[in-house]
Amino acid sequence: MPTQIVLNFMKQQGFAPEPPDACDLRFEGLYFQPRILFPLVLLAIMLQSPGLFFALSAVLWWNVLVPALNPFELAYNRFVAARRGGPLLTPAPGPRRFAQALAAGFTLAAGACSMLGWRVTSWVLQAFLVVAFVALLFGKFCLGAWLFHILRGEVAFANSTLPWSRPRS
Repeated sequence: MPTQIVLNFMKQQGFAPEPPDACDLRFEGLYFQPRILFPLVLLAIMLQSPGLFFALSAVLWWNVLVPALNPFELAYNRFVAARRGGPLLTPAPGPRRFAQALAAGFTLAAGACSMLGWRVTSWVLQAFLVVAFVALLFGKFCLGAWLFHILRGEVAFANSTLPWSRPRS
């Protein structure tokens, strides 16, 4: 049975409510991509590698522009969901794509700033990436998806998707 935090996360990402078992499986599937990307972001930070930042940005931009061909979701569907008999991941809804676009922009900017020798600016951008990934993976809070709703003027809805929010009775 999904917790309220998981239900809030799914709403935040733009997914319609679904049966508890399917919700838990989809939630696990949605975490497949950041569980792979975060270690790669950390590696790019440790190596201070503009090339790795650019490669991560390119993959993320691909996910935003061609969501039906997201390599992480395709791999998850083929190697994890198909074997478990769980629901397949579908192309990302708007809030999730917006979050990926923000990550793509931040990785691109961090790589460009690093390449240009703007170390402090690059470090600030890298710190934002780490904070966002930590909030996502450990707090079940997607800053990018939340901002999507805020920028659309859906402040009450956005705040209702925060991990600590509870449904009103």
